[in-house]
Formats: sequence, structure tokens, C-alpha cells
Amino acid sequence: MKIELLVVGKTTSKHIQACITDYTERINHYVSFSITVIPELKNTKNLSEEQQKTREGELILRQLQSSDTVVLLDEHGIERRSVDFATWLSKKQQTARRLVFVIGGPYGFSEAVYQRAQEKISLSQMTFSHQMVRLIFTEQLYRACTIIKGEPYHHE
Repeated sequence: MKIELLVVGKTTSKHIQACITDYTERINHYVSFSITVIPELKNTKNLSEEQQKTREGELILRQLQSSDTVVLLDEHGIERRSVDFATWLSKKQQTARRLVFVIGGPYGFSEAVYQRAQEKISLSQMTFSHQMVRLIFTEQLYRACTIIKGEPYHHE
């Protein structure tokens, strides 16, 4: 299985990016993992939130293959404990060829992206910046990989 993280806009903090890169390298010891950055829209001052979501949605959908299993990181998604996320991921490894997680833009996802996704997950009820969500997600993905392999990174 391949895992992809689609994000809208580049990570601007060099410190956060360094941590994301570290976890990405660690994850790749367990599973093929990559991050695809969709460029931020330009000249958005004249666009409504809906128009911005629609345009970002079109860019997101272009990155997806018909066979992809798509999971949105969304505030209304299911929250899981790390161990439960690892169990969920282990099951997905048996059924998905390419598992694509998506972090949307500042206003969330268009209806078309919601329609394309099979699932939504939430990392927390708290609100995090899009920059931090990338780091938290990559750490949790790494943690799930170590839990699946029975390694000591995670402690109960």
C-alpha cells in the first residue's frame, strides 16, 4: 500500500517542515509515504469562501485516482485514539492500494471533495493551524506504524 498526504499550500515554517521531513523519513521505513503540495490559490481577495473551496477542490480532485481510498482530515470526522488509528490503518493496508489523506485549505473542502471521500477523521476537537495539522498527522502516522510493528515508540 502507498500512503499519500495531499495538502493545500506549502509549509511555511522551516521548523515545522524539518519535523515533518523527519517523520516522513521514519514512516518510509514502514510504508511508502509521500506528501503532495497543491499550490495555494492566487488573487483570492475577489473570491468568496465557496468559490475558493470549489477551486481548491478541483485541484485536489485532479490529484486523485479512481481507485484511491480518500480520507479527509476534517473537524467533523471520527476521532480515534492512537492505538485505534493503528488498528484502522492496519485494516486499510489489507484493502487499499493507495490511501490518500487530504488537508484542505483555510475554509475546508468543497462539496465535490466531500462526495469523493470515503471517510473523515479528526485529530482533535481543538483547532490547529494547517501547518501544525501536517506535523501532528505525520507524527500520528509514524506512531501507528510503530504500533502495528509492536515497537516501543508508543506507551500505554
